[in-house]
Amino acid sequence: MGPDPTTPNSGSPGPPDRQTLQLLARHLRTEALIAETKFDPDSYEPRLLHALVDAGQYPEGVVAARLDIRWFTTGDFSFHYVETHEDESRWECRWDRHPNPHNARVHFHQPPTAVEATDLSLSSRHPLDVYSTILDAIEGRIQSLWEN
Repeated sequence: MGPDPTTPNSGSPGPPDRQTLQLLARHLRTEALIAETKFDPDSYEPRLLHALVDAGQYPEGVVAARLDIRWFTTGDFSFHYVETHEDESRWECRWDRHPNPHNARVHFHQPPTAVEATDLSLSSRHPLDVYSTILDAIEGRIQSLWEN
């Protein structure tokens, strides 16, 4: 028997929440910022949702960007944002809620490498509230790229 996913720091976020992933995909498809969504491995048994950000939203130098989303039946999640630049470097960060030994259950992996993590406070952990918070952050990132 595996660890209890409802216990903090049990080591497992639990099984994928397919209904929430499909809900998030429906909302992402309505966003002007998002060019395409796709599930991994497929839409019948999604474990991971990829949202490709419209490259036309970025200034020259950013060639691709994506948001990889995992949501679990325990309410744990991971939103991993990755930009790929013309020089093949990456700028990435990640919003997580899952058991871990490095930070509070809810934490943020800082850009540009998403290695260092800090504790994070969210006003709500409802999937659409988390999604909205993260899309706002991505829009802020794009705006800062244009300003620099």
